[in-house]
Amino acid sequence: MKGLVLALLVVLAGGQKRDLEPVFRAGQTYHYSYEGLVLQGLRGGGAAVAGVRLRCRLEVGRLARADHALRIQSPKLEEYNGFWPRDPFTPASKLTETIASCFTQAFKFEYSEGRVGSIYAPEGCPIMCINIVRGILNMMQITIKKSQNVYESQEAGIEGICQTRYVIQDDSKNNRATVSKSKDLTDCQDKAVKNIGMAYIRPCPTCPLKVRNIRSTVMFTYKMKYDDSGALMTSAVSEQMYQIAPFNEPDGVAVMEARQELALVDIKSTPISPPEAQLHNHGNLHYHFSGELVQMPIHLIKIKNPELQLTEILRQLVQYNEEGSSKEASTKFLQMIQLFRLVTLDQIESLWAQFANEPPYRHWFLSAICAAGATDTFKFLKQKIHHEKLNIWEAAVTLPLAFHFVTPNEQTLEIASTFLTCPQIQKAPMLRILVYLGYGCMVNKYSAQASFLPNELLQPLHDLATEAASKGHAEDMALALKAIGNAGEPASIKRILKFLPTFSPAAAAFPNRIHADAVLALRKIARKDPAKVRESLLQIFMDNSLAPNVRMVACVVLLETKPALPTVTAMASSLLKETSLQVASFTYSHMKALAVGRIPQLYNLSAACNIAIKLLSPRLDRLSYRYSKVIHVGGYSSQYEAGAIWRVYLMNSPGTVFPSDIITKVRGYYANTATDIVEVALRSQSLTNIIRKHNIPFTEYDTYKTLKELGKTLLGWKELPPEDPLVSAYVKILGQEIAFVDIGKDVIQQAVTSLTESSNWQPVVTKVMDEARRGVSGRWILPGMVAELRHIIPTAVGLPLEFSLCGVTLAQTAATVDTQMSPPLSGNFRPSQLLEANMEVHADIKPKVYFHVIAMMGINTQYFQNGLEFHAEFSANTTMKFDARINLKEKSFKLETTPCHQEVELAAARSEVYAISRNVEAADSEKRTHILPKGEVPSIPEQRFQSSEISATDRCEKQRNIPSVISKGYQQGSEEEHHRSVGGRFYARTFCSKLASLGCYACLSLKSRDSAFLRNTYLHKLVGEHEAKIVLKPVHTDADIDKIQLEIQAGSTAASKIIDVVSSGSKEEDASSPYEDIQAKLKKILGIEKVFKVANKTRHHKKRVHSKDKTEVTHLWIEPSAAPFSSSSSSSTASSVDGKEPRNEQEKNAARQSGRKHGSRSSSKGNDSSRSTSGSASTKICSSSSSSSSSSRSGEDHSADKHCSRDSAYSNLQANLAIYQFWFKPTDEQDPERKVLNSSSSSSSSSASDEGISRAISQPKFLGDIKPPTLAVVLRAIQKDEHQAGFQLVLYTDIQPMRSRIQMFVSSIAGSSRWKLCADASVINSQKALGSLKWGQDCREYKIATKIATGQFASHPAVQMKLKWPKVPSRIRRAARWFYTFVPGAAYMLGYSQRQQRSPSRQATMVIALTSPRTCDVVLKLPDLTIYDRAIRLPLPFPSSPSTLASTLPSSDWNFISQAAFSIIENLKARCSVSQNMITTFNGVEFNYSMSANCYHVLAQDCSPELKFLVMMKRPEESADLIAINVRLASHEIDMYVSNGLIQLKINGVQAPMDVPYTSNSDASLLISSEKKGLSLKAPDYGIDKLYYDGHILEIHIAFWMAGKTCGICGKYDGEKEREYQMPSGYLAKDAASFAQSWIVSEDPCAGACKLQRKLVKIEKPVGFENKASKCYSVEPVLHCTEGCLATKIVPVSVGFHCVPADSALNVEEQTKLDQKSEDLVSTVYAHTACSCKQQSCPA
Repeated sequence: MKGLVLALLVVLAGGQKRDLEPVFRAGQTYHYSYEGLVLQGLRGGGAAVAGVRLRCRLEVGRLARADHALRIQSPKLEEYNGFWPRDPFTPASKLTETIASCFTQAFKFEYSEGRVGSIYAPEGCPIMCINIVRGILNMMQITIKKSQNVYESQEAGIEGICQTRYVIQDDSKNNRATVSKSKDLTDCQDKAVKNIGMAYIRPCPTCPLKVRNIRSTVMFTYKMKYDDSGALMTSAVSEQMYQIAPFNEPDGVAVMEARQELALVDIKSTPISPPEAQLHNHGNLHYHFSGELVQMPIHLIKIKNPELQLTEILRQLVQYNEEGSSKEASTKFLQMIQLFRLVTLDQIESLWAQFANEPPYRHWFLSAICAAGATDTFKFLKQKIHHEKLNIWEAAVTLPLAFHFVTPNEQTLEIASTFLTCPQIQKAPMLRILVYLGYGCMVNKYSAQASFLPNELLQPLHDLATEAASKGHAEDMALALKAIGNAGEPASIKRILKFLPTFSPAAAAFPNRIHADAVLALRKIARKDPAKVRESLLQIFMDNSLAPNVRMVACVVLLETKPALPTVTAMASSLLKETSLQVASFTYSHMKALAVGRIPQLYNLSAACNIAIKLLSPRLDRLSYRYSKVIHVGGYSSQYEAGAIWRVYLMNSPGTVFPSDIITKVRGYYANTATDIVEVALRSQSLTNIIRKHNIPFTEYDTYKTLKELGKTLLGWKELPPEDPLVSAYVKILGQEIAFVDIGKDVIQQAVTSLTESSNWQPVVTKVMDEARRGVSGRWILPGMVAELRHIIPTAVGLPLEFSLCGVTLAQTAATVDTQMSPPLSGNFRPSQLLEANMEVHADIKPKVYFHVIAMMGINTQYFQNGLEFHAEFSANTTMKFDARINLKEKSFKLETTPCHQEVELAAARSEVYAISRNVEAADSEKRTHILPKGEVPSIPEQRFQSSEISATDRCEKQRNIPSVISKGYQQGSEEEHHRSVGGRFYARTFCSKLASLGCYACLSLKSRDSAFLRNTYLHKLVGEHEAKIVLKPVHTDADIDKIQLEIQAGSTAASKIIDVVSSGSKEEDASSPYEDIQAKLKKILGIEKVFKVANKTRHHKKRVHSKDKTEVTHLWIEPSAAPFSSSSSSSTASSVDGKEPRNEQEKNAARQSGRKHGSRSSSKGNDSSRSTSGSASTKICSSSSSSSSSSRSGEDHSADKHCSRDSAYSNLQANLAIYQFWFKPTDEQDPERKVLNSSSSSSSSSASDEGISRAISQPKFLGDIKPPTLAVVLRAIQKDEHQAGFQLVLYTDIQPMRSRIQMFVSSIAGSSRWKLCADASVINSQKALGSLKWGQDCREYKIATKIATGQFASHPAVQMKLKWPKVPSRIRRAARWFYTFVPGAAYMLGYSQRQQRSPSRQATMVIALTSPRTCDVVLKLPDLTIYDRAIRLPLPFPSSPSTLASTLPSSDWNFISQAAFSIIENLKARCSVSQNMITTFNGVEFNYSMSANCYHVLAQDCSPELKFLVMMKRPEESADLIAINVRLASHEIDMYVSNGLIQLKINGVQAPMDVPYTSNSDASLLISSEKKGLSLKAPDYGIDKLYYDGHILEIHIAFWMAGKTCGICGKYDGEKEREYQMPSGYLAKDAASFAQSWIVSEDPCAGACKLQRKLVKIEKPVGFENKASKCYSVEPVLHCTEGCLATKIVPVSVGFHCVPADSALNVEEQTKLDQKSEDLVSTVYAHTACSCKQQSCPA
């Protein structure tokens, strides 16, 4: 009983819990004070902030039941712009008056149980004022659950319906309670948000919240007081925070803080007066967007007279543009766009009538109209195009921009639909394409913001597709599919599937490109209905009847839908039975690329692909680039949640060797969004038909008719359908296709004809030259808004918070070009006349590009703006004023220009961040505060900054070594200053290069002041002021420069040009000087004697040290004292002679060890022992070990058994070594008996590297002693006193069949300077090439040398490239060290292995070893790091052999590249061979086949519609080792056979002589000649590059343009090895014998020698199929002897059978083929291969 009483007491106590819902009593007026504050700035303080504060008094009272009234009195608006909280608020009196005017009337709202209902406002009240009321009433929204103190609920508010958490603290003793609630504003339904320009940015709904860069929350605290009627709200405080992290850094965030305070001041017993004006319902608390959409985040404009304001802005724009004020012009351009969004159509027409005929205004006008995107501006463009007021080029530029920027709504879509039927657009195919694609984009943008899309909007696109399909018009079908793809609506799926044979058999008649376009059209639809699209795409992908490129496109689109693991594994499983290697290779490559991805949005797909590729055979990864691939490059930063990928889809078709479809795209990822930035595709088809001769009438020849008849005997054979040449391309920006082009057969042939027929191009050239002679003069400008991205959300105060980005670009050019040609071209000139004419060009061109980006975070309304504003600018500006003279006959070119007379800013990039405050009532009093406080920044000192890294000795040496021409006018310095002050971290540095001789002074200036001292984040580093600019300044000297000249002279007069320049002004020179005098003068001018004088001194010193070395090395760069690859002692000697410090002992040992590894020996000062060349060479190779010990090598002579001992030692020592431990054996050191040039004069004490270099012994040091210069280049500045300064370049070449050499000298025109640059490159032989670059005083200070050699590496042919830098300037060393820091990371990203291993210092060596025609090993040795990798796939096959690479190299050095390219092309060509019973097809498939005697087999034939050739073979009955062939070409029937042991040739049945080559007189070339032991036939115009026959072996080489067009036993040459056994009917044979027998040519059994016929066979034994007795017939016929003949030889073959019930009436024994019958089982039967026909009955 006691327990029951206790329970009742508890229930009674709970029932007495007081009601916390706020109540306003009727008949009373509640007075509150209200303050709303919004501030924007960086997190953590220390930087400027901007904000606005609203203060007012509120009167709240109850009218009746749920109706309440609200009066806002004494509003006061204040702006804040400065550093919080130091600076005060600034009253905005005029703006306060504007705001107060909309609060004069009372507002009414519904309020019941703590919830705000409908809000009523006076008519004409601005939306912004109503939203402020919503912000106030939002504080009164409270949801109380009487039974809980802590709970969550979905609560409606100004932001939307958000998840809200409540905590109630009840203080019953004091009759008070505290209610706290918080909202996560990222977790809301029906969220109040407005996005503009973001339709192409795709969010990721499945991404975790941590990758979102915008986070927001709001917290409310209520103080409640209980009274008799309920609870009274005494105070309410809300705090809201939005933070954006552009780089996803925890501390690098910009913050918006909003705070509201509502406090009860008084309660009066008088009832509140009801509103007097008529009120209108404006909805609930949900924020409404309106006026803020009009105002762009730029300078506020008070709209008074828009038409007049536009006129004034247009005039200012033109003025600013002429003055070069790009920043002001870009700002005015944005204001012009904003005003165009407000004016009416009539006002636009009035402005157009005023400025249409003035080109400077017309460009600005049209660009702003396009960017405005309003309904009236869109309608205006439609009218102008309809009335042909815009030319076609203006329309082509404005239409894509207008469709892109227009706001999609019902009105603009209706206008857009009228574009589709406009006659003026229908007449221009280019405009028609742009309009249809743009319309599809508009529909897509409209559907993104509308809840329902009417079918009428898609109807024009569906109608175009239907009409095009009914008429078979491929161009319109492609256009309709692309436009539907841009729209991306699921309602179009059925229309698209009608263009795919998988779902519509009628679509099989459409071209393959239409099928591919249909698949691509499903791409965007998959984002809205992925399940339905994925189901269709999977069927398309698995449909083997479709073309491979269509299936590969389906694979791309299918994987873009992010399928789950079951779908991905289903795709992988289908590849296990896939017969198309193109599809298998592409899919495997694509899955492999996705499997290694690290993009969060693709995590699940990457995991699925990683599992799927394990199910597939790894052989798919080893397929060559003959097969389709996907190239993937990308990266993603998990720290900053940003990344990008670049993919290239290479799709090969069976009929091409190279990719026929190439699609490349770049996609960016940021936070939880993805954007397809750009995509470009190129498709080609049958382009090889264009380059071939088209005037050959193949269809009129006998071969064409013969092949037609032959096709009737080959069951089911059909010629390939014709393919017209086609080039197609499209471009997508932000996922929308903006343009595409299809260039068909007619256009291509017309272009080829225009280029090849002389009667057409002459008038064109003459017209162009006439236009050039008349001159080109004008000014062109192209302004445009490139981006407008806006994200608007409400704050708790009721003001809109905007994150926006806007970009404007201005491109302009002013040019005046005049061209003169003498003698002028006549009407019917020859092409050679162009090479004999003199041409003069006078040009003054001034291009300029300016780009301005504005980003804003803050409050943006039509009345005021407050927030942070980021400005970034980039400008590039230059002036090109020159006179040029070109004389092609004399091989001369002269360019003359003026020096820099005034300072020019070539390029500049600037960025700055402000806290801004603007209001429309005081538009001229904008408040702008730099984000960082101003501080005293010390000025940059005038003296030059000198790095501490450069010692005093280096500085003195640097000053001494600079040539006089540079030391007088060229100075390089840097000014640097770092400061940390109240104004932030300041950094400034200036790099200047002054070249006084050319009158130029170029400076790179860097300045930065950021806020990284507050927080070390990327955002704080970006925020501040930054500037980088390149400035060109004039140099003021004693003698002003008059002009700058650049002269280039080639040919025999090059030497005279140098002499004339140096001796200009002297009258003593004789132009007719003998050759020796000219060479002597030139040698003196270049200072060659001083360069080689040093070499001679060094050589004499070297001779004294090495008494037995009698060799005089005369190569300029390889003297023993300074040989690039000589021993360490040699380098030491050279260093001592040159006055430089020798290398330390460690470097010597490293070089010595390196020399031993490479089989070279070093000679030291204390060791002059001689060894025989051959003996030492063999010893080095046979006794080398992988260790780097310094023990001396044996001097024994192993030449007697050098091959066995050396090779065995090499293989034994290197058998178990890592790839980086192998050593490289040069080709010229592998055979000790190999002879070198002038080997008799070589010393036995020379090192192996010197031996290789000494091949140039007989070459002179200076090529000028025996050769005139090939090229002379002079760059000089001519002063007004005729003094000259500058540089001159002379090039010498010596090209010989076995060796080649090039020398280049650069020196100063001023004779007092000894600074020179000398370059030398020589190809010693086909195995070695050397090169070096020296510069400094007499080319002695700095040097870089390189060597390229061929040889063996790990028993594979290899190439070694070695680079040495004995001494380089400190700047190059610093740059190299900086670059070196990225090498390990780059190697890791590329998948290369690394090893910390010391190698010779100042030397890099790379070895590339060809391990197979498709793979290579690479080893790169740097001083402290070794990078290596094995089995790297090569994009193309490279010819290789087991021997060294030298065996494949040609004898002529200069033919190496062409020979290598020729070898690669030859490897790409198809080759089919028959030898004994072994047949190798064009695709490289080998099989054994015992050929039936006396029966012709179709070995290879042209199956294209041209039917150009036929090659048949048979085996004579008398010999099983011989074969005979029959070739049909045009009107030629060629027989090659063996008779009496001799090869015989018959042409058209007539015996032809064997000793004279046979040449055809027909239109196509044909050559038959003797080769080796047989005959060679070459008919390239027919597609047969070569046919070789010797009675036992037959080889056929066909041209690469025949890929996919052949058939026969040799196959189709399509790379599809899985489909190699394809019969004439297209059926895949089960084995090689069935395949080869299907290509036997049937003959009349009585008239012909072949007695084999095809017939269907039946399985004789009882068969049970599907639990029923059945009889089964073969699907394909089998060879049997003809009637009356007996089989003497049989072979088992596998055949497919079709089964029917045993009692079926089907009898097919007399038929030859079962068409369209299923294959029920496979069984083995016997085919006849030889017959005996003794009882054959034939009519007499």
